[in-house]
Amino acid sequence: MTHTAREEVPPNVTPLLRNRDFVLLWQAAAVSGLGSNATSVAYPLLILAATGSPADAGLTGFIALLPQLLFQLPAGAMVDRWNRRRTMIACDVLRGLAVGSVAAALMLHRLSLPHVLAVGFAEGTLTVCFRIAASAAVPNVVHPSQLAAALSRNEARARGAAMLGQPLGGLLFGLGRAVPFLFDAASYLWSLTGLLLIRREFQAERRARTAPMRQELTEGVRWLWRQPFLRTTTFLIAGSNLLFQALFLTVIVMARGRHGSSAAIGVMFGVAAVGGVFGSLVAPWVERRLSMRTVVIGANWAWAALVPVLLVVRDPYLIGVVYALMCFVGPVWNVVVSAYQLAVTPDAIQGRVLGAVGLVAFGAIPLGSLFGGQLLAGLGAEATVWVLTAWMVLLAVTAAFSPSVRSAPALTGATAGAEEPEPTPAA
Repeated sequence: MTHTAREEVPPNVTPLLRNRDFVLLWQAAAVSGLGSNATSVAYPLLILAATGSPADAGLTGFIALLPQLLFQLPAGAMVDRWNRRRTMIACDVLRGLAVGSVAAALMLHRLSLPHVLAVGFAEGTLTVCFRIAASAAVPNVVHPSQLAAALSRNEARARGAAMLGQPLGGLLFGLGRAVPFLFDAASYLWSLTGLLLIRREFQAERRARTAPMRQELTEGVRWLWRQPFLRTTTFLIAGSNLLFQALFLTVIVMARGRHGSSAAIGVMFGVAAVGGVFGSLVAPWVERRLSMRTVVIGANWAWAALVPVLLVVRDPYLIGVVYALMCFVGPVWNVVVSAYQLAVTPDAIQGRVLGAVGLVAFGAIPLGSLFGGQLLAGLGAEATVWVLTAWMVLLAVTAAFSPSVRSAPALTGATAGAEEPEPTPAA
């Protein structure tokens, strides 16, 4: 049975903070996210220090994020076939080894750009599998009535990891180029330990699958395409993801051009992440009071208004404040739309639907990194901001006039229009 996101929590349900398996899952992802955010700042700083080229930094980001475009559908199908917890454990082991090799190469003075690109691609591939498995697991470790609250805590975790991890990455890079990568490798070990302690299964009971993989790969896409609201919001978030990935590199270049140190850039992104944390905290309140139509249209116009403000501010910390306002909006969108999506998607195809959404929404991220690097190299930072502003205004207009957004379903009774997947032959 599928449940809605706005159910009342029954009195006999264990609170989230006393749900041992949810807390372990939350803590594991929080620590590994802290390490990943530290290296997200360290990677462009490393490449910029080595080559001085924004285009090289953009290429590095593109290669690291390319798996978001290539492997969403296969990863979703594998997550629905494999044991989700064991998949996440394997991903942590391999990610720790990959990022550890960067630290080792730096300490031995043997690091090369191809090595960084190879590790980024491998780590990005494993992260796709981990993220889909972790997202699909959430409805199986919390009560359906707690889904929005759990997603809100996950958003706060992600934003908190960015708030602490990104300034930490700048500080650790200042101590030594290998230090943030050593820290990231250790964070995967912590995550692995937490996952090993979890008792609950991350998926419902499954039937054996005999359908060809090709058929399973498209099942999530076909189900998603039949949901007009989810289909439209998936393309909208893809557009904004492309923008924000390009903007991430643009903000770093702007701050460096205004004599911002590595530590200052890290703190700048930490300030920005504070906005994300506050957005995560208010997201359940918004989820209970505003319609999905209001959230989707309002979020896009808020971003469109804030991007050009970056041209006015000069101090790196003020850039962080503007970025924080943008980050405040993101968690509200994520909690409201993701709660609806997880609530109406049958568990048997949860991974494949998440893969289909990720193919479009996250597949735009590597393109944004490449696009941003090329724009910065060809036009400079200020012209790049103007191009990104025009792009965001186009997305906001699209959201405002989209029939499927304007007639968005209410969260109460969310499952009324959801279609069950076409059956897959079982043994």
